[in-house]
Amino acid sequence: MNSLIPPIGIVSLAFVLTVVLIVGTKETKQGKAKPLGWWWVLILSMIAGSSYTAAGWPFDLIPRLVMGDLVGAIAAIKPGVSLPGLALALMAVLAWVGLTRRQVAVIGIVLFYLLAGSGGGFGILAEKIRAIAEHFAS
Repeated sequence: MNSLIPPIGIVSLAFVLTVVLIVGTKETKQGKAKPLGWWWVLILSMIAGSSYTAAGWPFDLIPRLVMGDLVGAIAAIKPGVSLPGLALALMAVLAWVGLTRRQVAVIGIVLFYLLAGSGGGFGILAEKIRAIAEHFAS
C-alpha cells in the first residue's frame, strides 16, 4: 500500500464530486459542515466537469446536450460567435451576476466543456484540470 487513501476511479470521483456539489451548495445549514464557499464551488465544479469528460456515460450526457444544442442555437442566431466568446460570456456571468452557489456549480461544469472545446489557453487550462482529476482518481 503506497497511499493512505486507495484510488477511487474516475467514475467514483465524478459521482463523489456531484454529491458534494449537490449537498454542499444547499442554502440552509443542516449538517455539521458549512456550505461550500463560492470559489470552492467553482473549483470543484470545474474538476467535476473534467471528471465527467473522463468518466463518460452517463456523466457526459447533459454537458454534451448543452454543448450540442446551446452552441448550435447560438451559432444559428448569431453566426460568428465562437467557443472562446461563449466561455468569456459565461465568465462574465459568473463574475457579475448574483448567482446561488448551485447555479455557480452548474455554470462551472458547462464552462469547462466550453473551455475544453475552445482551444488555445482555455483548452490548455481545461486539459490541466482534466489531468488533475484523473491523477486524483487513479
